[in-house]
Amino acid sequence: MPRLIVLGSGTPAPSNVRWGSSFMLQIGGEWMMFDCGPAATYKMYASGFKATEVDHLFFTHHHSDHDADYPCFLLSRFDMSIGKENQLNVYGPTLTEQLTERVLGEDVGAYWHDIVARTNHPLSLEAYVHRGGTLPRRPPKINARDIKPGIVATGNTWEITAAPVEHVQPYLDSLAYRIDSDEGSIVFSGDTRPCQSLTDLANGADLLVMECIKLHDDWKGTASANSETDTWGAGKTARDAGVKRVLLNHQNLVLEDPVKKTQAIHEVKQFYSGPVLWADELMEVPW
Repeated sequence: MPRLIVLGSGTPAPSNVRWGSSFMLQIGGEWMMFDCGPAATYKMYASGFKATEVDHLFFTHHHSDHDADYPCFLLSRFDMSIGKENQLNVYGPTLTEQLTERVLGEDVGAYWHDIVARTNHPLSLEAYVHRGGTLPRRPPKINARDIKPGIVATGNTWEITAAPVEHVQPYLDSLAYRIDSDEGSIVFSGDTRPCQSLTDLANGADLLVMECIKLHDDWKGTASANSETDTWGAGKTARDAGVKRVLLNHQNLVLEDPVKKTQAIHEVKQFYSGPVLWADELMEVPW
């Protein structure tokens, strides 16, 4: 059965309730990750999973609330490895390759010193062998790729398609992703204003993970209206795409107020008649 775990469901504003964006998805027995916002690695372990279980990581865009934990994830995956894991594949819009190189690139990466120490000092080598590794210990190899819209990855039972969405161009490129598999289909909107490319990508999906940052009255007439999705936009997108259910994500902290939360769900349901779910961190989402 497919599984979806919410690791991060918020915005750049930190809180003890939600912060940043990140999801774990299991399809065909394989675990993959979508975005890697602040504390994503910690919340992954709090959910009972390990970084070494993830072989595919997809970035929607490179705002910090979607990629700030990337160094922690890469270092944790390497530090806990025994040298027999699959090579990590990382996909994302422009800057994905650059970011990866600046984190772990040989001689130039911000944490290359850590890799040198852990592949040479007896303390780290002993721990590596104790976990089941065989010397010599090799530096991690990461297959990071800047991708364009279209089919971007395939597995034995799944295929992932990316589509451009409209967020903060021209400063950052943004992508939404659709996963089609024998077990169902799911779409991650990433951060975006309502746009036809997202509606087309999500057509008929079993689950749409949709940004829903504000109530309509708090959204209209602001800069958010040109770059993000409110309750009305989330409802209309889910309706127009004909998805079977929608998971609201990336909520502003104002919506933690129970009255505001109830109003937000009501506003989405004004346009969309299917099941509306509210993303909370560490929850597993049925779909």
